[in-house]
Amino acid sequence: MPNPSAPSDAVAVGAPAGAATDTSALSYEQARDELVQVVNELERGAATLEQSLALWERGEALAARCEEWLIGAKSRLDAARATASSGSKAE
Repeated sequence: MPNPSAPSDAVAVGAPAGAATDTSALSYEQARDELVQVVNELERGAATLEQSLALWERGEALAARCEEWLIGAKSRLDAARATASSGSKAE
């Protein structure tokens, strides 16, 4: 498990360009939990400028991933409601 007190654990500064933004394999919960760690690290203010920028970029990518999951969940709920609604009208 990553150590939330170490900024380099959240994002490896100097890592390959795609490493900070590749969140496609993360579940909603994983992205949300890591985003909380990133925010906590940024709020502490102990990171260097370069680390802070990397954390910010990672946080943006994690927030976007969370939003993707939430939009998908809303679509599924809307579809289920529409199906339930059309099923009850047919009766």
